[in-house]
Amino acid sequence: MSPNKQNKMNKRRLGKLTAPPGKKDVKGARKHKTSIGDRFAGYRSHHQQVALDSLRRLVARPATSLMTTLVIAIALALPAGLYIGLNNIDAVSDGWEGAARISLFLKPSVSAEQGEGLRRNIAEREAVLSAEYVSPASALDEFRASSGFGDVLDQLDTNPLPGLIVVTPREANVSADAVTVLQAELSQLAEVDLAKLDMEWLQRLNRITELGRRLTLALAAMLAVGVLLIIGNTIKLAIEGRRDEILVVKLVGGTNAFVRRPFLYTGLWYGLGGGLMAWLLVQSGLLWLRGPIADLSLSYQSDFHLLGLGFIDTILLWLFASLLGLLGAWLVVGRELRAIEPR
Repeated sequence: MSPNKQNKMNKRRLGKLTAPPGKKDVKGARKHKTSIGDRFAGYRSHHQQVALDSLRRLVARPATSLMTTLVIAIALALPAGLYIGLNNIDAVSDGWEGAARISLFLKPSVSAEQGEGLRRNIAEREAVLSAEYVSPASALDEFRASSGFGDVLDQLDTNPLPGLIVVTPREANVSADAVTVLQAELSQLAEVDLAKLDMEWLQRLNRITELGRRLTLALAAMLAVGVLLIIGNTIKLAIEGRRDEILVVKLVGGTNAFVRRPFLYTGLWYGLGGGLMAWLLVQSGLLWLRGPIADLSLSYQSDFHLLGLGFIDTILLWLFASLLGLLGAWLVVGRELRAIEPR
């Protein structure tokens, strides 16, 4: 071999050894990125296929699927209905005025002029937002109009109703202790015969409402456990029915995660279906009650309308039901699949 050919061969070898690896690395990187993309596309495609196949299996057994979904729906609709009822009670109580008012019944000897002067003095107090004086004559006219005993009242020689001052505390003094102190101060006035606090009934209502909220949470928790048990038992029966199929999949190398996926989607569909049906049950109940409640509200000259589940509450109900279904399936399927192994 001539020296020239030897030099050329050495240069080529040296060029290959010292060539920048950019192109090769870039190609490798592209191949790696493509493999990740293909893997993600395959993973997503398999999830879609499994989800649709699980849904088709439920639709293929309409009677069994409907019964299970209906039981889940009833379990979810009960706390949802109580939640709606408590929200309506809050809406009604928020619209009531005079929740923290103090009624001062004046002595019979107090004239209308004295009562009006006392009203002005009380209204100037820092803790008082407003004070309204109701004369005995005005009180009698109002009672005659609202009671329907006008003929009986006309037979009376004297007006039995005393003068009244209705005191509304400021918002900063609406707490039970502050209103009680103000009531005690006003009851010491010489013209006042009786000071009646009109907030006790609302405080009792608030306590009952709070008790109702806690009972609703407790009931929701117990029914949620019931939903988990229902879905878990349903998934367990589905696993037993497909035991041979699971064994074949594991024999050809299928992992527990691969086998678990269809049953998780089955639980998800059961939970979502129960949430949708629970929403339909609640809405049907509201439509059934809307007419009588509207008539009752109209009889009290109120524009109250029955409140239902809002958009956010509806979405939360569906999500909660779906998560319950997924959790119920997940709690059962792992233990059951570990017990099914090819021998």
